[in-house]
Amino acid sequence: MTEIKPKIGILTVSDRASQGIYEDLSGPAIESCLRDYIATPCDYEIKVVPDEIPTIIEAVRDFAAQGCGLICSTGSTGPSPRDVMPEAMEEVCDKLLPGFGELMRKVSLDYVPTAILSRQTAGIVGKSLIVNLPGKPASIRVCLDAVFPAIPYCIDLAEGPFLEGRDDVVKVFRPKKK
Repeated sequence: MTEIKPKIGILTVSDRASQGIYEDLSGPAIESCLRDYIATPCDYEIKVVPDEIPTIIEAVRDFAAQGCGLICSTGSTGPSPRDVMPEAMEEVCDKLLPGFGELMRKVSLDYVPTAILSRQTAGIVGKSLIVNLPGKPASIRVCLDAVFPAIPYCIDLAEGPFLEGRDDVVKVFRPKKK
């Protein structure tokens, strides 16, 4: 019997990267971090889309339909007119989890005062957790370091696939069973 590997979706939201104007560095930065954190063998699905709400929603729904227990997005979380990820999240998510964004902004403030401009959040789509990360590759690890300990348990609560963390890299929190 072949065991099915959990799937993880990585979504880069960028007009310019989707048009090939510049190379997507943020999506690969997410994958690199997650491969460091997750001990469970996973398949990674990657998409790059423009800053368009319908296109973002379609990509998120597609990842969820493929069974991606975790979807990480990067980009389109700022205050500019083309930054629309939070608006797409409001439309696509069954539940929003604003604590993820609060913590990511808090830790990012140690590095840049403009972290308060970020509108990152997280939410549940079916049995998938989607976490919005910043567009800068260096900021991705800072934010994932902060929130990843809660991610596997959140996916458990959403009835998604079980993800085991690498204890030598990150301490995943799960309540002790009685």
